[in-house]
Amino acid sequence: MNLLFIFIISFLSIETPGINGYQPGDKATDFSLKSITGKMVSMADYKDARGFIVVFTCNHCPFAVMYQDRINELAKKYTPKGYVLLAVNPNDPAVQPADSYAFMQERAKEKGFVFPYLFDEGQKVYPQYGATKTPHAFLLDRNLIVKYIGAIDDNAEDASLAKEKYLENAIMSLENGTDPVPSITKAIGCSIKVKKS
Repeated sequence: MNLLFIFIISFLSIETPGINGYQPGDKATDFSLKSITGKMVSMADYKDARGFIVVFTCNHCPFAVMYQDRINELAKKYTPKGYVLLAVNPNDPAVQPADSYAFMQERAKEKGFVFPYLFDEGQKVYPQYGATKTPHAFLLDRNLIVKYIGAIDDNAEDASLAKEKYLENAIMSLENGTDPVPSITKAIGCSIKVKKS
């Protein structure tokens, strides 16, 4: 029985989004990461932001690829409303060469990204957040309080068939001064690529 309990706890620790990082209500720490333009970007750069949409994503993962246009559309829709979208590539290119900085630059140009695409060099930021997948979304308010963690919507394969737009619903809740429900959903995507020690 004890072994079963340990197994269940271990399973939950792996599967619950953000369990090893931030939870809704936590204050996130700002970061300074290199963008594909070569400029260092941090949330402090956006003094008038009403909130931040931080999406951990990458170049190669099929799930991340399926969401790239949706992430771009989110940025186009919500940046004018004061919500800054920052996409962060958390993968180690030594493990997955397709996620190198040079390929990030190529993908951003190819897809016409309208948001800063940042490289988590040294993989220091994603563990703070507790991101486990690409893509994995975090919505913060203007004071960097975490309001939502998880999936962008409930249909990776076809945006037109999504019944629940979790991230957009969370933004609407923030706009209305209420806490999102749900505040956590399970992110569906590829595991973050880390060198084995």
